Amino acid sequence: MNIVDLGLVYECNVLPVDGEAGQHKATVKFTLTAPGCGMGDYLKMDVQGKLLTVPGIKEADVEVVLDPPWNQSMMSEAARLQLGMM
Repeated sequence: MNIVDLGLVYECNVLPVDGEAGQHKATVKFTLTAPGCGMGDYLKMDVQGKLLTVPGIKEADVEVVLDPPWNQSMMSEAARLQLGMM
């Protein structure tokens, strides 16, 4: 299961880096299933590391946000099916 299908990614933008042809900055805001989840720092580093492997991505700004709070209705239909929730 990935964080997109779980509905944890709230925002993802890719913008050109000024003065650097073909180079981009990715900005991602994501949340956790619960505010006390201890995976926040790990997931943040993992997302940032994966973004920086994408050709053309020079910078990656990843932020954990807790508002709005996550709930199960944010999951994709595929995620709910895979988790036996439908």
